[in-house]
Amino acid sequence: MDPECSRLLPALCAVLADPRQPVADDTCLEKLLDWFTAVTEAGSSLLLLQENPCLVELLFHVLKSQDLSSRILSFSLRLAGIFAAQENCFQYLQGELLPMLFGEVGPLGGAAWTAPAVRSGWIQGLRTLAQHPSALHFLAACGAVDTIFSLQGDPSLFVASAAGQLLVHILDLAMRGPAEGRRSLQACDWPACAQKIVGHIEDSLCSTAIPQVTQALSVLTTAFGHCHGLWTQGLWVRLSPLVARLLEKDPVPASHSLVDLLLSVARSAPSSDRGLWETLAQTLSHLSPTQAGPLALGILKLQDCPQVLRTQAFGILLQPLACVLEAAAQAPGPPGLLEGAAGDSMTVDTLLSSKSACVGLLCCALAHLGLLQPLPQRPSPWPQAPLLGAAVTILRLCSGSAAPTSDVGGRLCAILVGCGRVQRAALDFLGALSQGTGPQELVTQVFSVLLEYLVSPESSSMVLKKAFQATLRWLLSSPKTPGCCDLDPHTQLFLTELLPVLQKRLCSPCWEVRDSGLEFLTQMTRHWGGQAGFRQALLASEVPELTKQLLRDPESYVRASAVTATGQLSSWGLCASPECPGAQQESLLVELLHILSTDSEGFPRRAVMQVFTEWLRDGHADVAEDAERFVAGVLQAASRDLDWEVRAQGLELALVFLEQLLGQRGSHCPYAEALPETAPPGVLAQALQVLCRVQLFEFAFRALFDCDRPVAQKSCDLLLFLRAKAAPCGGPQEAGDSPNVASVEATLQRWQAGEQGQPLGYLEPGAVVALLRSVDLEGLRDTLAESSDHVEKSPQSLLQDMLAAVGVLGENEADCY
Repeated sequence: MDPECSRLLPALCAVLADPRQPVADDTCLEKLLDWFTAVTEAGSSLLLLQENPCLVELLFHVLKSQDLSSRILSFSLRLAGIFAAQENCFQYLQGELLPMLFGEVGPLGGAAWTAPAVRSGWIQGLRTLAQHPSALHFLAACGAVDTIFSLQGDPSLFVASAAGQLLVHILDLAMRGPAEGRRSLQACDWPACAQKIVGHIEDSLCSTAIPQVTQALSVLTTAFGHCHGLWTQGLWVRLSPLVARLLEKDPVPASHSLVDLLLSVARSAPSSDRGLWETLAQTLSHLSPTQAGPLALGILKLQDCPQVLRTQAFGILLQPLACVLEAAAQAPGPPGLLEGAAGDSMTVDTLLSSKSACVGLLCCALAHLGLLQPLPQRPSPWPQAPLLGAAVTILRLCSGSAAPTSDVGGRLCAILVGCGRVQRAALDFLGALSQGTGPQELVTQVFSVLLEYLVSPESSSMVLKKAFQATLRWLLSSPKTPGCCDLDPHTQLFLTELLPVLQKRLCSPCWEVRDSGLEFLTQMTRHWGGQAGFRQALLASEVPELTKQLLRDPESYVRASAVTATGQLSSWGLCASPECPGAQQESLLVELLHILSTDSEGFPRRAVMQVFTEWLRDGHADVAEDAERFVAGVLQAASRDLDWEVRAQGLELALVFLEQLLGQRGSHCPYAEALPETAPPGVLAQALQVLCRVQLFEFAFRALFDCDRPVAQKSCDLLLFLRAKAAPCGGPQEAGDSPNVASVEATLQRWQAGEQGQPLGYLEPGAVVALLRSVDLEGLRDTLAESSDHVEKSPQSLLQDMLAAVGVLGENEADCY
């Protein structure tokens, strides 16, 4: 330990032990515990206590005081656990202190035990302490295990969860050593502490009280998830009959916890364990459709699983959709519509029992199948066509456009009509199915129902957003006509129907709808901006003009999305009218510059900077016409912006411009470790002149001392990149003779001190090179890479702050931050 920290410790311990002193906040106490943990991990806990007896005195004083806060008591329990984690220090403390802290004569029997923080500290202290065999004997002797059993049912969920985790830790510790490596120990051979815990779990599994069953299942789930010794297999052999017996009860108790346990065991058990697979199959049969869904999904995600069980699990997930297809069918469906998933009576009963049950079951089934769809271990063959049909049918039932003839279908329609939750789930699933293929007839139905939702005035803003997302996924996955780079006829026809709908949505009174429409348009343009069919249909609509009008929308999110959309349209030449394309493009550039300079919200300004950076990188016609003037105007606006993201994006744009000037577009990442190659002197000199004219260095050097660290880091990377490029350009002495360097360095020093009012002024290229060499950019980069509290978070600073907070230190000794 640092000598200065040792000097401060007695005063700090006195403060912590004094109930009259204000209690240190939780953050300081947590940092103090972290520090003690680091100190004990690096050296001897026993030596630490012997050199700093005030720590043991603090723990004894805590036991005697009746007025200490629960936070200090909790802190002391955890601190004792940290010290006792080393066995020799445990022996040093065991005589009197540890039994008084963790035994029945300590906080357990006092009024402080009513505070959840104290119970939590007691558990965490024991969890840290239990690292060696001596700790097991201590836990048995002081009756701690029985207390942990009772804390499993604690009203505080945090305490109850920690108690269960502590039981698993103790069980794992007990089964190490002699039991380690032995797969199937007889019960009589298990260590006494382990027998006691397992016996408690057995009693809980046989209990008629569901909370106790849940506690036992949770402990076992944690054990099989975190303990990897062979003894866990013996544990499952011993307890699996009791777990299987839970399936005989109706209803199955603690079904969610049971599913978690079985999946945890299945992930850790060998694939040859036939008993486990049989238990999983029985569980699928005994659980209700809603309860069985998560288990079925988990089984299908397993790498090694019998095919029969996979088929059964997949059938569970498909049953709700099979019921929907059967109920809504106008005529009997073809055989094998969803093989192995014919809707059983239990699933139908669940769907029709209540609206909440129906909605919950359908949403879970759609979500589970959507998660399964992209996985390599999904069932094969994958029933793409039936699933598409089921998703379309559900959406039509929800919109009321379906006309089922059966009684079950009519009742389903009455339950689902207008249900936004099911609509959103079905649209998400429909979007996921776009990764596969399907018959053209079904694909046509998909586009038809998507258009129906986009048109419907009943669609909520969230449903419309999901509909736009699903439509985009299906459009982008539509097949290309062989030998043709344009859109296929079906897509082109849909596009002509879609654009008037998009036009209408861009005029919606709901800002979320306008925003979703603009996001959809941006993605469509990004992917299809070069397709002749798309260009023709878009330019024939009013969408580009409406998008430009939304640049003045009252909602800042919409303005930002409109900026991004118009930027994409302009990149593909889709903003201009045929009569006067140049004027349209120029007015857009002026308008975006106006937004960057005057918009009161940050989102639109950030969007403008991103669009400008893309335009410069991609060689946009209006930018390329006079790139120097464009960059100068943008940097001038960005340098004055109060939003750090705008300033950071300005530096990104500056880097792109610099790379283009040096003829190395996109060749350098500022975060790469390797330095870039130097530029030819002629190219560099010309580039430096241009950079000086656009006042890039004024912006970059000012950003170097920006109060927002990401901006300063980006500026530092930019200047380091330029300095590496300028390496061959003159020697240090030659550059240092520039008359401007001294005054410029003085200005930079004032900027660094926070006086940024004085401008840098015009710089000559030679002065720039000299500055790049004189400023310690590497040192600045290293400083910026450190955390903002790298000084203040030192242990010495922490102790000083805690003492200063109660007035123990003089004013000049504190390091308050």
